[in-house]
Amino acid sequence: MAIATLNPTTGLVEKTFEPHSPDQVEQILERARLANAALRATTFAQRREWMHRAADLMDADLEHLAALAATEMGKTIGTAKYEVTKSANGMRHYADHAEEYLADETPVEASAVGASVARVIFQPIGTVLAVMPWNYPFWQVIRFAAPALMAGNTGLLKHASSVPQVALYLGELFERAGFPAGAFQTLLIEGAAASALIDDRRIAAVTLTGSVGAGAAVAEAAGRNIKKSVLELGGTDVFVVAPSADIAKSAQFGANSRTQNSGQSCICAKRFYVHEDVYDEWFAAFLQAMTATVAGDPFDPETSFGPMATESVRAEAHELVADAIAKGVTVHTGGELPDGPGWFYPATVLTGVTPEMRIYREECFGPVACVYKVASIDEAIALSNDSEFGLAASVWSSDAAELDRLQRELEFGAVFANGNTASFFGLPFGGVKDSGYGRELGKFGIREFVNAKTVWTA
Repeated sequence: MAIATLNPTTGLVEKTFEPHSPDQVEQILERARLANAALRATTFAQRREWMHRAADLMDADLEHLAALAATEMGKTIGTAKYEVTKSANGMRHYADHAEEYLADETPVEASAVGASVARVIFQPIGTVLAVMPWNYPFWQVIRFAAPALMAGNTGLLKHASSVPQVALYLGELFERAGFPAGAFQTLLIEGAAASALIDDRRIAAVTLTGSVGAGAAVAEAAGRNIKKSVLELGGTDVFVVAPSADIAKSAQFGANSRTQNSGQSCICAKRFYVHEDVYDEWFAAFLQAMTATVAGDPFDPETSFGPMATESVRAEAHELVADAIAKGVTVHTGGELPDGPGWFYPATVLTGVTPEMRIYREECFGPVACVYKVASIDEAIALSNDSEFGLAASVWSSDAAELDRLQRELEFGAVFANGNTASFFGLPFGGVKDSGYGRELGKFGIREFVNAKTVWTA
C-alpha cells in the first residue's frame, strides 16, 4: 500500500510520501539507540515537564490535527477534536501518575527472604517499536507513547500508511516538547519492513494494534528474537440486553456504539443478544435509531458519521454483508453500496444471521449490526463466549446479581455494565483469545515494557 493521504470522502489522493530508505531507517535506529542513555538518565520530574508540554502543544494544534484526522481517515470533525483532546489528557495522566505506577515495591518482608533489603524496582528496557492502526490515529499512538516515554523508554512508530501526516506530526511532537533527540520517531515504511525490524538488536520490544494476521506475524518475529510483545487484535464484541434493561437508553447507546467512527472501532458492539421478553420493543427502538443515523461529510458538524477510512476496508465489510445476504439473512436497513464518490457505507441492521455466514464469526469493521433474539441469560452468555475473540462487552440490566454474573462469566478483556465500552487512562485495556495479549493503559500498561528487577541485599 502506498504511503499517502487518500481522502476517503472524495477518493482522491491529496499527498504522497516516499518511504524511508534503508539508510534513513538505519539513521533513525541509531538515533533511538543514542537517545536511550539520555532518556534513561532523566528524572520523572523532568519527563513530567516535557510530557505536559507535549500535551499543551497538541491542545494548541487542535484545529489542525482534527482536520488531519478528518481528511486522512474520514473521522467526523467533532469526534476528531475529542480524540485529540483525549490524547493530550492521556499524556497528562501519565505525566502525573507514572512515578506512582513505577514506584519501588516491597512485596515481602526482607527478613522472610533472608535479606536486610528486598524490593522490586522498575527500569526501562530500551527502544519499543509500535505498529499502529488508522482508526484512532492519535489516541492509539499516544496510549503507547506516553507511558513508554514516561517509563524512560524510547519509541519508534510505524503508523498506518493511510495516515502519514498524522504519523509525521507525532514523530516530531515529543522532541518539540523537550525530550532528547531520537526519543520518539516515525518510520515511513511498509508493514513487511516493520516486521523485519524486530530482528534488529536495537529494538527491545514491540506492540501492535491491528489484524489477527498482522499480530501473528509480529508475535512470530518477536518470539524468534525472544522479545516482549503486546498485541491488540480486534474483536466481535457483544451487547447483551436483559429483560430489566432500560430499553430506550440501551437501544440508543447500541446504535451509537455500532456507528461511531463509522463502525471502525475494535471495542464497540457488533453482536447484539436481546432477551425475547423485550426483543420486539428494543429492536424497534434500535432500528429507528440506526435508520436515523446517516453518513455524511466529516467536516459538517451535523454529520452522524463519516466515510469508511479506505476503499479496501469498505469492500471487506460489504463482502461480509453480501455473503450473509446470499445465505438468507434479513436486511432491515442499509446493506447496499451507495453511489457517488468516497467510501461511504450506510448503517446496516441484520437479523437471521446463522453460523454458515462469515459475519457470524468474523469481525465486521463497519457500521453493521447483527441482532439475535435469545431465550435466557444463559444463552446470551454461551453465544457471547462462542467466539475466537474476546476484547470487550457491554451488558444492560437493572438486576445487580445478573450484572455480576455477566461481568464474571463473559470471556472478554472488559465488560461494561449499562454503558458503552471505552478506554480510560487509569484502567487496563486489552483482550483474550484471538483479541491478543498484554494490556495498555493504567499501571498495567506502563509496566508492560519495563524490567521488574528484584533488588536483594544480605
